[in-house]
Amino acid sequence: MKSYKSTVTTDPSGFVVLADYVPSIIQEIRYYSTYNFIGERIDGYEEPCALLTKEAARALKTVSNEMFVLGYRLKVFDAYRPVNAVKHFVLWSIEDQDIRMKPYFYPELQKQELFEKGYIAKQSSHSRGSTVDLTLFDMSTGKELDMGSPFDLFSEVSHPDCKDVTEEQYNNRMLLQRAMVRNGFLPIDCEWWHFTLENEPYPDTYFEFPVSSNYLRR
Repeated sequence: MKSYKSTVTTDPSGFVVLADYVPSIIQEIRYYSTYNFIGERIDGYEEPCALLTKEAARALKTVSNEMFVLGYRLKVFDAYRPVNAVKHFVLWSIEDQDIRMKPYFYPELQKQELFEKGYIAKQSSHSRGSTVDLTLFDMSTGKELDMGSPFDLFSEVSHPDCKDVTEEQYNNRMLLQRAMVRNGFLPIDCEWWHFTLENEPYPDTYFEFPVSSNYLRR
């Protein structure tokens, strides 16, 4: 169980650039782009690259190797997320007028419900550096596996155990989930794409340095 006490630091020394550990990784860092639930680049994302703690990156490398043998590559949408990015989310939730991305990401919900239902947290596990949002890319078809809902669709259909998806879509979700759990990651009940390293190295530390490979390599 995590302590209620937490610290915030700008020290990136325990982090690595994920692509250095997993060269086959595909990256579509949504919060660097404007195609996300807010509709603009999120604060703190200075480069479209995934950063993770060394421990999480090592575990994900094993997942990648296992999936590669089966004909899949990992595709990452988000990994380490700075504290100021989460603050951006919170400030956006207060701005009642800004619902430009509602049809794409939360069509069934009001934006304030995203926090109430657990889709967005005011203090995110991503900011501890060992959480990753990802899917599987099928090398034979050149497409992502069909998971029944897209990344960041805030809806019950995105719950891993949702029954309103096809058998194939459910099996695809379980293929990803079993590989992640087998290698030390824990899923959550409302997003099929979200996993946190169970033995994360910084369970009570939140980080606030930019998403930038140059910042790590200074």
